[in-house]
Amino acid sequence: MRTHRRLLTVTGLAAAALATAGLNTSAFAATTLTSGHVDVLDAEWDGAELHLHVHDEENDTEYEPADVTLSVPDAAKVANPGYGFLGSGSQVWLLPDTEAEADAAGVLFAGVSTEHLTTGVFAGDSVAYRLVSATRDGAATDDFSVYTGSGVRWYDSDTATGSYKSRTFAVGAHNHANWAFEEAGTYRLTFRVQGTAGGVTESATETYTVVVGS
Repeated sequence: MRTHRRLLTVTGLAAAALATAGLNTSAFAATTLTSGHVDVLDAEWDGAELHLHVHDEENDTEYEPADVTLSVPDAAKVANPGYGFLGSGSQVWLLPDTEAEADAAGVLFAGVSTEHLTTGVFAGDSVAYRLVSATRDGAATDDFSVYTGSGVRWYDSDTATGSYKSRTFAVGAHNHANWAFEEAGTYRLTFRVQGTAGGVTESATETYTVVVGS
């Protein structure tokens, strides 16, 4: 049974109320995930709304994206495979698309999941994940991309192109690709999941925090 952690952190008004009361909120710091199989983008339909969460497959636990920091340590550095969209640096920080490689490096095996969505709900039995925006250390960045082992881009944060911002996935599926970061820093990646249910467009948008580099 999956464990939901939505009520185990204090954010927003609740945190403000504790601060006003003079209580120590340090015990409610965000969870940091550093390794193992984690579906970063994981959508769920509750019958009325879409939701996005982070699913820690290792512990069968779900987190609100705002309550999680994804860590990409220097152990994730690999030689730049030479795809033009990865820039000219000699190395990139990579979360690889195979679990064996991720486990060997001790880094996250990052997934894109629709496995909790069932057939017959969304038009075409599919939903789309869109990269809405990406920043590094507070400024727009072109240093993030997601691509397959053969160099086919799924996502690219480069604002010079409108391509590689949205990708459609069949429901009930589990997908993995390489998540690449060209520079160290703190990334804020905003994604939206969207589908049509009963003729109505439904969506959910969340921002994910990724800390790259030791």
